[in-house]
Order: sequence, then C-alpha cells, then structure tokens
Amino acid sequence: MSKNIHIEISQRDFDLGTEVKRLVGDDNGIGASCSFVGYVRDFSERPEVVGLELEHYPGMTEKSLQKIAEEACDRWEIEGITVIHRIGRMMLGEQIVLVVTTSAHRAEAFAACEFVMDYLKVDAPFWKKELTNDGDHWVEARDKDSERAEKWQIDQSLNGSD
Repeated sequence: MSKNIHIEISQRDFDLGTEVKRLVGDDNGIGASCSFVGYVRDFSERPEVVGLELEHYPGMTEKSLQKIAEEACDRWEIEGITVIHRIGRMMLGEQIVLVVTTSAHRAEAFAACEFVMDYLKVDAPFWKKELTNDGDHWVEARDKDSERAEKWQIDQSLNGSD
C-alpha cells in the first residue's frame, strides 16, 4: 500500500485545518493525526530580531524532505505525511513549517511527527537569515538540533500503538 506523502516548499502561508482534512480525507482507518506548526520567533542573542529570510536549493530540498518522510513511513505505521516549509521573508509570529502525520494509532503519529521535525531541522537544505534592525545575519546550525536527531539513531524502538 503506497503512503500519502505531500511535500511543499512555498512562499504562501498554510492553513492547519485545511491540510489535516486534505491528508485524512475519507479514510476511516485513520485513528489519529498529529501536527506540528513552527513559528518565526525571536530566538537570537542579537537584539531586535524582526523576522527571518529562508532560502533553499530547489529540487534538492524536496528530495531531502521526501526521504525524511519515507524514512518515517518505514519506521512507523503511518498512513500519510504532509510537510510544508515556507521560504522567503517572514516576520515574527508567522507560520514557517507544518508537519502532519496520520496513523491508525496515536503513538505512531506522535513519534513520526517528532522524527520528521527533528530530521528536518538538521538534514533539509535550508539557509536562514535573521532580519534585525541592526542588519541581517546568517543563522548557524544549533548543536541541540543535531543532538535531537541523533536520538533517533539510538532509539528505534518507538514503534508502539495505543
């Protein structure tokens, strides 16, 4: 049975409810959906961050996200995954990323959603630039993100059910 995987890179905003409905559809075998929405926030040590600008490598980025989604489907019994990542300029408080997973069981949906987000942070080819009142600054990868992704290499026993 092929999985429903939807990958999108866009400058447009997204609607969580619409995306969950699209992924679930009329599949009565789905017992759970799990979603993560990330927002542009002021996480810098620099003062007065007003937004982010994201760039990506077209083609390579979509392939990378597809690979992450397929890996989640291999590890857990997932019916579908949606990953939408925005690019371009976004201001504080705007939505930047969406991950939705569906499964017959909540544990599968939760684990897969967390896995996809953790790997997206370290493996997807995006470049982030902070927009500040004092000028723009490229954002370096954080060790904490790599550590979260590494836990999945060790803990592959999360394939549970309700």
